[in-house]
Amino acid sequence: MSTRTRTYSPGGRRGERSVHRGGHQDAGAWFRLLDRDRRLLVLLSEHKVFTTDQIAALEFASVRRAQDRLRKLREMGMLFAFRESLYGGGTSQTRHALGYAGARLIAAARAQTPPTPAKYALELERLACSPMLGHRLGVNGFFAALAAHRNRARRRDPVVPDSVQGLTQWWSERQCAEMFWTHASGEDQLHPDGYGCWEQHGRVVRFFLEYDTGTESLKTVTAKLADYQRFPTDKFWILLFSVHSARRETGLRAVLSRALGSSYSPGLVIATTSRDLAHPDGPAGPVRGLWTADGGDAVPERLRLADLPERGPRIAYHTSTEQPCNEAAFDHDDPEIQNLLYPNQTRTTPPTAY
Repeated sequence: MSTRTRTYSPGGRRGERSVHRGGHQDAGAWFRLLDRDRRLLVLLSEHKVFTTDQIAALEFASVRRAQDRLRKLREMGMLFAFRESLYGGGTSQTRHALGYAGARLIAAARAQTPPTPAKYALELERLACSPMLGHRLGVNGFFAALAAHRNRARRRDPVVPDSVQGLTQWWSERQCAEMFWTHASGEDQLHPDGYGCWEQHGRVVRFFLEYDTGTESLKTVTAKLADYQRFPTDKFWILLFSVHSARRETGLRAVLSRALGSSYSPGLVIATTSRDLAHPDGPAGPVRGLWTADGGDAVPERLRLADLPERGPRIAYHTSTEQPCNEAAFDHDDPEIQNLLYPNQTRTTPPTAY
């Protein structure tokens, strides 16, 4: 893939831009958005970029309907879109980020100072040209595929009142680093690629995601295990590795055996999956295998996400359009949670997030 990037300006037609004649931003645009639009802006403010297919899986009945609505949001300045030219011709699928008008509205809704146009334009350029863009899109694709199970526009079965099924929590790497440390001092942050909570048939599975694209050695991938071993992972969640191929998964499981060895704690639950295992239910389906210290590199059985071991507390629900996929969030400052995270320790003032 080349470095050429095509972008779409939010020019739009007269009367569709959310700006007064005097040049001041019109906050009334927020009230002209659908709830679905607001949820998308909130997700983009945190997870930065999605492809058209990912957005369609999250909120729309079809890709075509998603394309029509995304075009209108670009015209309003809510979204910024770009594609990359491919070697041999053609372009990548369109990627969507938060446009400047969308960033201003999110800042206003949160009572925050919005970025300057020049600063935000630079942030968008860095995002579009980032060497980590493919990895970020892969992580977001994993969670979007899980969140798609709660997309009412595509569900055929009736929604049962007071019943929550599917992805009920989704945090980015930034959110994880702000919330989780390997020590109560807060000096050593935990950096999973994401954190999620999956609920199905009365089971609650909380997990950290490590998303591998194959660009790093397996030794580098497993080097992060030391951080998870210092963290009370056994009390809260399990560790999921997602790799790109079955061959890579076999190699990973062998390296895990060598890396952990006699230091392995049975409380640290590890599951692996390869993304070439196709299933109609996507990553929620029976595509992952539990790793054990004496199991070697073979996968004896493939389990659904809901069938993995449960960890952590049950959380009372609170739904909010401002924080989609966050009903199962917990209060990090809750004494019960603190005792699970850092038993017999007093947590100091946390450091400023990176």
